[in-house]
Amino acid sequence: MILGAHMSIAGGYYRSLDSGHENGCDCVQLFTKNNNQWRAKPITPEDIDRFQAAKEEYGYVHTLSHASYLINMGSPKDELREKSIDAMVEELKRAHLLGVPLVVVHPGSFTTSTEADGIKRIGESIDLVHDAAGDICSRLLLETTAGQGTNLGWRFEQLAGMLDACDSSDRVGICCDTCHMYAAGYAMGTDAEWSDTWQQFDDILGLNKLLAFHLNDSKKEFGSRKDRHEHIGQGFMGIDPFRYLMNDNRFSHIPMYLETAKGDADGEHKGLTWDQVNLQVLRSL
Repeated sequence: MILGAHMSIAGGYYRSLDSGHENGCDCVQLFTKNNNQWRAKPITPEDIDRFQAAKEEYGYVHTLSHASYLINMGSPKDELREKSIDAMVEELKRAHLLGVPLVVVHPGSFTTSTEADGIKRIGESIDLVHDAAGDICSRLLLETTAGQGTNLGWRFEQLAGMLDACDSSDRVGICCDTCHMYAAGYAMGTDAEWSDTWQQFDDILGLNKLLAFHLNDSKKEFGSRKDRHEHIGQGFMGIDPFRYLMNDNRFSHIPMYLETAKGDADGEHKGLTWDQVNLQVLRSL
């Protein structure tokens, strides 16, 4: 399995790869800008050179950029939707400059409109993003969500609807977040549940669309539709879904990124970071 984590770019984009190496990651997720702001500093030739040098030094093949949380391609407000499309184009271009092949985004929310309208708008927005981005190497991934409020993407059918609504769906993949799927009501804790959930995914979206995982346990109960991440095996999901995942050969080629809390571990794990602990737990399975 290809296991890693989200890492900070504080001090330079290359520092995310340094931190990934220090924590024993096979792959690294990063932001290419402040994730809670629209504006972004330009990426310089030096930024690109140092990032590429670090990738080569550590042998990183799999990197993933996470797009801004402000983006809402499903908004019924034209101004916000246009701003979101522009921001998504910028995210893809920035990833392209750095040589990051995948960019994951939360699809969006329908807010004051309807679910069907929101799904259609997201699909149409994706086409506008690709038209504006032009010929770039970085690929857009839609993330499965927990379904809080009017957020879309918490059902496989919603994601399929977005792909059906765009003409450039061949350029779009899916990133599955384990916490979000659990919170959305997809059971994965027994052989039968694991089999059924992924059969649904394959029937509705196709396993060939699955290009990345976010690995998180859940602080909230099954079906809560609340997005709260917990360390692996320490939340309501427990260890079994991760055991199934770590032993499912269909996913052995897909990069998987922790998004659990940072910091130094305590108790029996004192002396390690939480990323190191979570990676050890996953690899032990």
